[in-house]
Amino acid sequence: MYDIAIIGAGPAGLNASIYAARYGLKPVVIGAVTGGLAGTTHEIGNWLGTEKITGFELAQNMLSHAKSYNTPVIERMVEDIKKAEVGFEITVAGSEMINAKTVLLATGTSHRHLGLPNEAKFIGKGLSYCATCDGFFYRDKVVAVIGGNDAAAMAAAYLGDIAKKVYLIYRKEPLRAEQVWQDTIAKNSKIEIIYNTVVDDVYGEEKVSHIKVSDNQGESKDLVVDGVFVEIGSEPNSDLFKELNVESDEQGFIKIKSDGSTTADGIWAAGDLTDGSNKFRQIITAASEGAIAAASISKYLKQKSVA
Repeated sequence: MYDIAIIGAGPAGLNASIYAARYGLKPVVIGAVTGGLAGTTHEIGNWLGTEKITGFELAQNMLSHAKSYNTPVIERMVEDIKKAEVGFEITVAGSEMINAKTVLLATGTSHRHLGLPNEAKFIGKGLSYCATCDGFFYRDKVVAVIGGNDAAAMAAAYLGDIAKKVYLIYRKEPLRAEQVWQDTIAKNSKIEIIYNTVVDDVYGEEKVSHIKVSDNQGESKDLVVDGVFVEIGSEPNSDLFKELNVESDEQGFIKIKSDGSTTADGIWAAGDLTDGSNKFRQIITAASEGAIAAASISKYLKQKSVA
């Protein structure tokens, strides 16, 4: 019986495990993707104390730090979570049942899709949701990045150092990305920003060969590209928790109180999955929410033991 089962191995979950261990609790981390979406980020320059680091490196550092407290990290998917007579029962794919007194939900988010007719057909065949994962294969090729947020700007900047040409296509104007990324893009003549434009569909035979785009005047044209990178935000990985009586907002993000607790007794949530931190979904806010939740759980378990 663990004191806390942390579902998710991103910054929120791993930091929560560190704080839980330091509070004298017995945590277990369960998550198939170490580092979460942060682990796929090309370059991180706003993590306090580290001027520049890749997402992969930061994810490995976090994992190593968490394991230094002898916390078990089960790198598998959670299939089910049920309320038990005492605590919770967590079913893990290809593993035995995990029992825990409390649960911390920290499963983060997944990349949002465009919803194009041919989108699914070309995933892995020229269409990607991770520039740092797949950008290497597009050296000296022509690519398009879809989106106007930080992730899209970072992807364009990264691909601008690899590809022959980068189209950054955004449905509005101006970009929503941090100024530092906008400045980086502006310095690279290989990156062309196309504002007020949407992608209608992706085309090709065995792999992507071109896309059709339309501007806000209704004018359409084809762009010849070798690859498409979709960076239009993310959506919460909350389907697993629909039976837990945990309240969420209209977009599926779990509602939390200031201490990370949810509407269900014994269940907390932290990180990008939640509506916390003024919805400012950053690595530092995810890690902070994980720490706050761990402190709250420690207090909760102490009060239970006294009672």
